[in-house]
Amino acid sequence: MSTINYARLEGIQKSELPGAIIMAAVYLPLFIFNVIRSIRHPTYVLVVLSFFCIVRVTAFTLRAILAGSDNAGENVSLVIAELVIYSVGFFGLLYSAYTLVLDRERMVGRGKPLPGPISFLITIISNRTIIRVALTAAVALGVAAGSMLDSSQQSTLNTANSLRKASIYIFLAVSACLVLVASHLAYEEIHGVPRRFCRLMFAYMRSAGPTNHDAPVGRRYRIFVLLAIAFLCLAREAFYAATANDVVRQDNPRLWYPLSALTELLAVLLFAVPGLVPSRREITEADEQLKATDLDSDLELHRGGRSA
Repeated sequence: MSTINYARLEGIQKSELPGAIIMAAVYLPLFIFNVIRSIRHPTYVLVVLSFFCIVRVTAFTLRAILAGSDNAGENVSLVIAELVIYSVGFFGLLYSAYTLVLDRERMVGRGKPLPGPISFLITIISNRTIIRVALTAAVALGVAAGSMLDSSQQSTLNTANSLRKASIYIFLAVSACLVLVASHLAYEEIHGVPRRFCRLMFAYMRSAGPTNHDAPVGRRYRIFVLLAIAFLCLAREAFYAATANDVVRQDNPRLWYPLSALTELLAVLLFAVPGLVPSRREITEADEQLKATDLDSDLELHRGGRSA
């Protein structure tokens, strides 16, 4: 009696064994690196990013086992575990990127509100609670879809496929929102709050002094790095959305590795740019300096009104 190799049905081929091993080997030092950074400079972004890296180590290790062992590929539970762990693990990267952008926006401060519905949209998609709920829903749908994949009922499999697509589309929507928020932050830094931002950054650099977190690359090109991370997340999820109805094409290693695995890895590597991720202390100091700057501006306006 012939057995079914579920890993091969899901597109995991022997030829991708070296690739899976390399990806697991790359993510392991990234996990250690981000754990060390999160200890030295505590921040939620680095904690969640560390979680994402260890999830990827686990997922690619499972993928390497499934690619290299026919016996492992016949274990449907192991195949489902790899699929679920990889798909829902994107939560860590996307939420880290979103949190980083919102932290930077908080440090810069809001400028003059944009007109009409644009301002309302930015306010909604900048709400951390809403984004957290949306991502949690995407993860829950992905896990639920995975738990149904071993069913022999076609109706159950159809439901699993619908849940999988819903999870993909939620991740896509949040990725698009990330690009919008990052673009809005770029607008704020360049046009929206130039005077207050420059005064705030000057005060911050003067008080903090030269440190690793104030390295020139992170300070000068921060917004471009954030935009690159946002667009990499969007590109990754756009690939899944575009191939949602063609699983065979989606699982093709020639497409999957560059458009899914590589885009995620590049985004994680960009988080290592010096000066990009602020610590809690830096965010708190920026808040205090922002309040002081706003107070000085109010006093100047008050004096100007009295002199007039």
